[in-house]
Amino acid sequence: MATNPLLGVFFHWLGGLFSASFYVPYKRIQRWSWEIFWLCGGIFSWLICPWFFAWIQTEDLLGVLSSVPSDVLQQCYLWGAGWGFGGLTFGLAVRYMGISSGMAIVLGLTTVLGTLGPPIASGHFGDVIATTSGQFAVAGTFMTLIGVIIVAKATAEKNRSLNTTEDSESIDMRKGLLIALFSGIMSSCFAFGIAAGKPINELTVEAGTASLWQGLPVLCVVLAGGLTTNALWCLWLIKKNGTAREYLGQVAASAEKLPVNNLVKNYLLASLGGALWYFQFFFYTMGESHMGKYEFSSWTIHMASIIIFSTLWGLALMEWRGSNRKSRMLLLAGISLLVLSTIVIGVGNSFQ
Repeated sequence: MATNPLLGVFFHWLGGLFSASFYVPYKRIQRWSWEIFWLCGGIFSWLICPWFFAWIQTEDLLGVLSSVPSDVLQQCYLWGAGWGFGGLTFGLAVRYMGISSGMAIVLGLTTVLGTLGPPIASGHFGDVIATTSGQFAVAGTFMTLIGVIIVAKATAEKNRSLNTTEDSESIDMRKGLLIALFSGIMSSCFAFGIAAGKPINELTVEAGTASLWQGLPVLCVVLAGGLTTNALWCLWLIKKNGTAREYLGQVAASAEKLPVNNLVKNYLLASLGGALWYFQFFFYTMGESHMGKYEFSSWTIHMASIIIFSTLWGLALMEWRGSNRKSRMLLLAGISLLVLSTIVIGVGNSFQ
């Protein structure tokens, strides 16, 4: 299949849109604890959707996976499990550092490590930086990093102008920095898992699958690791908080029961949110298949796209209404830089 990096950028934008949108259905769930809807949605995100779409879009899925060397499967699974820890600790980083510092460190570190880490670890970074395409990819990565910092500052300024800043009593910069570093490093593990799955991609194509869908079987393995981490945490919270009966409609710490239609609605919304979450990586693999030799740059485009569309959702939901001019100008500058960074990477990959 002939690659088209600019089409790849478009697919990554779609992935970013789905990632930014998945929490919208979750916000409409009623009387369920976080661990209840997160695990319910996660079953769709990390188990049902990956296997369903890999099954219908790839040839001989089970045959391909059974022929993959066990060490490759193990690496993909463990990287996925590591990524799960990163996602679970992101909220804590923001809580203890504040949204500006926490968001900038976690997302910035995840972007740089997830993009440049795989070629550095494989010993190919020197070859990458020696080419025009590679230089564009690296430049786009650091443009994204600057954009992340600007958007984080814009968000903090918006909160300050709206008098919704963090409670100073919850700020602990030392603890927050340690958690942010951990979260940023672990969140980048997903990119390493995708990179470790390249032998699976090759076997998938050899089995007769179109190149566009070659990355779907890898997601089955990487997301199995993420499912393990998240499920264990949710199950621990369910036991600790005694919330298991919410799945049957009982409201926590009361004798109240949710009406059946509300309970069904909760399940449907959680399933929808989970499916939307999965589609970020469904389109990620499609975008990566078009990025050519330097597909590692997909991670930067993915991260930038998530922030772009998350911000647009915030604007659509009036979260920025009443904010001051400085915050809006910073936001415009940050989003513009993020959009530009994805285009720079796409154009650079066209020079291959």
